[in-house]
Amino acid sequence: MKVLCDVYRLAKKVDAYLYVRRDVGLERVPESLLEITGKLEKSMTLLITPEKKLARMSGEKLLAELEEKGFYLQLPPPQDAEVAAVVAQNNRLNH
Repeated sequence: MKVLCDVYRLAKKVDAYLYVRRDVGLERVPESLLEITGKLEKSMTLLITPEKKLARMSGEKLLAELEEKGFYLQLPPPQDAEVAAVVAQNNRLNH
């Protein structure tokens, strides 16, 4: 199975991406999700096969998510608590 997949970058969330089938587009993405994602910027189009290796998942898992839900929302991995505290402190000092 091969699927062309459009990948959108979320404007409101760093390192977050929305994957959708190119032939379906954003049709199956819930309106409530689209409202909270902010502006979507098309980042790339990928040919997905079960064997495809992606940064945070397998092609097989992505294809299953696209089939079941019609989209896949990739969020950044949780930060280490110590790193998050340093980033938060730095942000407070710079604002």
